[in-house]
Amino acid sequence: MQSRINISHLEPHSFKAMMGLETYLAEIELAPKLRQLIKIRASILNNCAYCIEMHTQESKKLGESEQRLYALSAWQESPLFSDKERALLKLTDEVTLISDRGLSNATYEACLAAVGEQVMAQCIMQIVTINAWNRIAVATKMMHQSR
Repeated sequence: MQSRINISHLEPHSFKAMMGLETYLAEIELAPKLRQLIKIRASILNNCAYCIEMHTQESKKLGESEQRLYALSAWQESPLFSDKERALLKLTDEVTLISDRGLSNATYEACLAAVGEQVMAQCIMQIVTINAWNRIAVATKMMHQSR
């Protein structure tokens, strides 16, 4: 792959602002394992290999099973996810692909019932943030270290 610009070097203040979002997200009520599921699912939808690699490794450190990580690409067909996780994954799908159909009332209501207003707001911020990171990584062809 051909290398592209490095935004963190060219625009360090932009990365400082993005890291401010990450600092906020590290302190929210939403459980770390759920945050990672959101990050991985959005990254799958956005074809962001860099973020998929990073967040699957972080998920495994948090005790997430490889079986569930593999199932994320087809979570709708998998019995491995709870109703709460399914609501958050559906929210992730619809917000990530918002230009397709927007956020449906059914998904909004299911997520609201599963986690409440505060955590739903946090989920949306997590989804928005990982989508921003995905777009940076894909646009600049960021590469993780090969093993």
